[in-house]
Amino acid sequence: MSCTVLALLVLVLLMAALPARAGSPESSELLLPEAPQPQSHIPIAAPAKTPCPGGNVAKPVALTGSPPTGGSLPPAAAGTQPAPCTSQLEEKWLDRFLTGPEVKPLTPREKAKLAVHNVVDPFNGLTILGGSAISIGSNSHLAYGPGMKGYAHYVGVSYTQDITGEFFGTFLIPSIVHQDPHYHRMPEDSFPRRVGHAIIQTVWTQGDNGKGMVNYGGLVGSAIVVESSDLYVPGEQTNLPATAERYAIGVGTAPVNNFVTEFLPDVARRPLRLPIFTA
Repeated sequence: MSCTVLALLVLVLLMAALPARAGSPESSELLLPEAPQPQSHIPIAAPAKTPCPGGNVAKPVALTGSPPTGGSLPPAAAGTQPAPCTSQLEEKWLDRFLTGPEVKPLTPREKAKLAVHNVVDPFNGLTILGGSAISIGSNSHLAYGPGMKGYAHYVGVSYTQDITGEFFGTFLIPSIVHQDPHYHRMPEDSFPRRVGHAIIQTVWTQGDNGKGMVNYGGLVGSAIVVESSDLYVPGEQTNLPATAERYAIGVGTAPVNNFVTEFLPDVARRPLRLPIFTA
């Protein structure tokens, strides 16, 4: 009997609590969904794929006007610098050969920077290291000695000659006589004319004023390099006929550097085509 009364009492309490909970303000907050947040209907345009620019410097995007109310600027309109294209990286590598003409005369300070750039250029270092290895490997009886010791001695002598030539031929003498130390390419001319131009540039070049002049930097600078080499190059004959012979060889082979500067950018821009052999 007591259990039945207890069960009826619990049932009455539950029936009295259900209407009170249904009418409480908390229940309405739980049943109603949250109001949606306001969203902007301004479409965000995807960044357009633009081709690589023709110049070496990419210009930032210029923002005009004011952004719409309540919207946000798309990421493409942030005015940031674009990533360099493959062609731009290739042009940057080829800049080591494209050293002229300049739109303004170089100051002595700029000529000194050009001389330092020519010495520390990786391509110049590879040329010296490779030439030294070939010379020592082909003739181990040189005065430098065989093996790595002779190779290191040869590299040191070659760098000393290179630094001397750049100091006098690119910086000091051109600064005194107002000579433009750059080599001026002629990429739009015919092949025979470009070959002749590369040869003539060893004796006749351009001044700071844009007019033709004798290449004092090359001619006098080479003479200083040859004469000073008698002081530290091992096994060299220091008499006048031997020195004059080395100077003539140096001037005669000078167009080789001009040929590299004139034609290597054209060769590097063309894709390598290998023959395809089919069965």
